[in-house]
Amino acid sequence: MQKTEGLIIGGSAAGLATAVAAKNRFPEKEIMVLRKEEKVMVPCGIPYIFGSLEGSDQNVMPTDSKFKSMGIDFKVAEVESIDKEQQKVVLKGGEEIGYEKLVMATGSLPKRPSWLNGSDLENVFTIPKQKDYLDTMKKKIEGKKRVTVIGGGFIGVEVADELVKSNHEVTIIEKLPHILEGAFDKEFTEKAEEILRNRGITLKTGTGVTEIQGDKTADKVILEDGSAIDTEAVILSMGYNPNSELASQWGIPVSEKGFIKVDEYMRTSVHNILAVGDCAEKHDFVTRKCTDMMLASTACAEGRIAGMNLFKLNAVKTFSGTISIYSTFIGDSAFGTAGLTEAAAREEGFEVVTGYFEGLDRHPGKLPGAHKQAVKLIVAKESGVVIGGEAFGGPSAGELTNLLGFIIQSRTHIPTLQTAQIGTQPMLTASPAAYPLINAANQAAAKMRKG
Repeated sequence: MQKTEGLIIGGSAAGLATAVAAKNRFPEKEIMVLRKEEKVMVPCGIPYIFGSLEGSDQNVMPTDSKFKSMGIDFKVAEVESIDKEQQKVVLKGGEEIGYEKLVMATGSLPKRPSWLNGSDLENVFTIPKQKDYLDTMKKKIEGKKRVTVIGGGFIGVEVADELVKSNHEVTIIEKLPHILEGAFDKEFTEKAEEILRNRGITLKTGTGVTEIQGDKTADKVILEDGSAIDTEAVILSMGYNPNSELASQWGIPVSEKGFIKVDEYMRTSVHNILAVGDCAEKHDFVTRKCTDMMLASTACAEGRIAGMNLFKLNAVKTFSGTISIYSTFIGDSAFGTAGLTEAAAREEGFEVVTGYFEGLDRHPGKLPGAHKQAVKLIVAKESGVVIGGEAFGGPSAGELTNLLGFIIQSRTHIPTLQTAQIGTQPMLTASPAAYPLINAANQAAAKMRKG
């Protein structure tokens, strides 16, 4: 039986981050990664294989060279069973691998709801992280004119926007009143909808789907209001479920929602077994409630925590909850969000004030490439701590969103933001006199003073 000291099941974002962090922290330890796919997709890049990229080969993680340079072993294989007592896994084919520490990084699987009649028809697709499936899906969709995307979240919107670039007629159906509503407040969802409509995408919001119809192949989508949409292909972008079946089957505790239960070190309750990424249970950074947010950035953060604590605990390196930092790019505009939206904060019972400021991301605004930039801050009224933020702008809004996440994670107060020292440059940033982040903080402070 082959043996290794650190064995990771899953070679996508969470598994890779765990392996790298573990090898950096414990260079003397043997680390092995098992993955089912020969080639691993960059998760966040998947929508772009339908337009901006020539195909999935341009969206492959360079994991093999990374592993080899660091001395990390990897193997393309599927785990069939886990023996917790003897600390070994059995692969399909019967090969056994022993471990000192085991990390579950098995990811998630796209939802294909059993209640949705017609979801099993031909040309009804989901968006998994499997290269072969995506290659086949792309080839089949290329010959179709009308495509319907069910689900107006980040992946659904990004796939729809990419398909429009390839001259498809695209309709997005979203049950909530606005697309991206779970992540943004109205000021931002309406901007996104306007851009999508201007790009030729039809939006059907505030209504769900009751059925997909067709004789073997999907050709109609029936909405809750009884109307029908003619289509040649349907993409289900209705969320993901944690891929925790292996863990559950072999006695590793999972939650009611199917996530593997972990502590702040990413340890399960089973001796020497950890879990990271989409398959692992998460708690919101602000509310501390369980959340089903699944992000590659969160998965990597969890992987780093697990890797640094894999063989010896470091008390200052724990995962304190997901901040849910998202960003997306529609047309030439970026949208980003971190923490709680205003609507979610109020629903949770927080008394909040907000600050909103809209300006330009370059100065003067007549410079080529200048783009409107807006920032919204959601602030706990009594303490002045920022618990959420949203951004809109050009490409620089992506890093601005990351800054909002850091502000939330560090529990930054509004007075700190008001007096923040910033570096500005005409082609790179907003004016120092009209810096949206600081001006949004000034607005929030004014509301706090008014009581």
